[in-house]
Amino acid sequence: MKERLKKIFAQVKRWLQSLSFRTGVIVLACCVPFYILSFAQMLLPISATAKGVLWTVLFGLAKTCQYGGLTILGAEGYKRVKSWLRRRRDSSGD
Repeated sequence: MKERLKKIFAQVKRWLQSLSFRTGVIVLACCVPFYILSFAQMLLPISATAKGVLWTVLFGLAKTCQYGGLTILGAEGYKRVKSWLRRRRDSSGD
């Protein structure tokens, strides 16, 4: 059973890494609204149990998008995004 799970995990990882850079950026950007919603839902007038369930689901989706996006981008993609943000910040500072 444990070996089968490792094999499935490796297959999913390979599939995610085969996706495009643009897809990685989009998936990574999706984590932002989920993080916001996971904490903003605390303002809703619902029971504490429902709030806990919503927070768990939304925060889990945020983490899934975050790790999925980073897996798609990989180390090289992360460097590309970082340098793009740096260039954008430097050009706006002029």
